[in-house]
Amino acid sequence: MNRALPTVVLRVPTHEDAFAWHAAFAHPDVMEFHGGASAELSVYEELTARQRRHDAEHGFCLWTVLDDEGRVLGFTGAQPWAKPWGPSGEIEIGWRLARESWGRGYVTAAAGQTLERLRKAGVPGVVAMVDARNERSIAVTRRLGMRLAQTFTTPPPERQGHCYRLDL
Repeated sequence: MNRALPTVVLRVPTHEDAFAWHAAFAHPDVMEFHGGASAELSVYEELTARQRRHDAEHGFCLWTVLDDEGRVLGFTGAQPWAKPWGPSGEIEIGWRLARESWGRGYVTAAAGQTLERLRKAGVPGVVAMVDARNERSIAVTRRLGMRLAQTFTTPPPERQGHCYRLDL
């Protein structure tokens, strides 16, 4: 039985969202597959500023996810894969939510909205780069209809990863 997805709102990140993201991502479980610890506040300030520019230039970014009461849950969205390894230049969809927001369908709802916005922006397809141990994110890729396209080893610390693809 499929349960109804919760209502979420995606917005271009504000400067204030940097503070909310910093607090939301302070839990070690959230950062387990992202280096283990939350970044300094200045990293999130730069990230939200970069996302505002990216949205203005391309029509998409990592959007802030809000619940139906207006609380910041984290982010979802897309941006070009910028690392020198992996699917260089392709558009990667991604998500990260506060630990207390897990397991409620927020990511699936927000990522679904992201895919619709990317279609409208003319993006032909997306990838999701997921640590092979991250069962929760792998489950999200399946719910979105993505297919496993490649298995890879990351540069140090050399972890097993998966590249999922979806044609839009």
